[in-house]
Amino acid sequence: MLTLTILGSGTSTGVPVVGCDCPVCRSSHPHNQRTRCSALLQWGDYRVLIDTSPDLRIQCLRQGVRRVDAVLYTHGHADHLHGIDDLRPFNALTGETIPVYGSPAVIERLRTSFPYAFHLEEAAGFCPNLRTVEVCGRFELFGRQVEPVILPHGASQVLGYRVGDLAYLTDCHAVPAAAVAQLQGLKVLVIDGLRFRPHASHLTIDQAIRVAEDLGAERVVLTHLSHDVDACRHADQLPAHVEFAFDGLTLPLAEPEGSGR
Repeated sequence: MLTLTILGSGTSTGVPVVGCDCPVCRSSHPHNQRTRCSALLQWGDYRVLIDTSPDLRIQCLRQGVRRVDAVLYTHGHADHLHGIDDLRPFNALTGETIPVYGSPAVIERLRTSFPYAFHLEEAAGFCPNLRTVEVCGRFELFGRQVEPVILPHGASQVLGYRVGDLAYLTDCHAVPAAAVAQLQGLKVLVIDGLRFRPHASHLTIDQAIRVAEDLGAERVVLTHLSHDVDACRHADQLPAHVEFAFDGLTLPLAEPEGSGR
């Protein structure tokens, strides 16, 4: 069994947005309460984070996460990076160094912005204990193949990740042909769907649905949602196989024995 849990389904501000009185930000519905975007992959005894959002601590407490064996970073923006210090308790629980994976640009940003976490400077007190691994192509992680997918995000590039028949693509404004070729045969696709209105560096909901149709994904989950999206009011506008992510959503994927693409 491969499982992905949506730890955070919101855009960079989270929802509700500070100082906003729109209906979604005033909503008491739990699916309209969105922490910053991150996810947790699980297979066997392994737990692998995708990104460390600034809300990582509360996300892990809420979901009962007690172990992190690795982190896959999509890109270097603050809403996907700046919860890195909250990896410290997982070092303490296991006594092990946690490998963090990312593009060369992300690894450089990590080591520059958080040198104390990688033993690059003398640090006192309770610090993360991490080591960096540059992602330059498909790699094996705890017996599974992880396939990075290069995507455009405004003027920069981000990494999506495919593991088995599941893919997680956040913070992108298009899915180019090379990525489409990597993403055939998906059973579960988690994809950026910021809002209905156009955005320069994110897919709109309609664009994300069209991408999913091109890929033929069986189940499609839209994440990185802004406060333009009302989970109660807009859910009925989605195709039957498409849904909005929400914090705590669990996506199990039963696979044939021995599967580990």
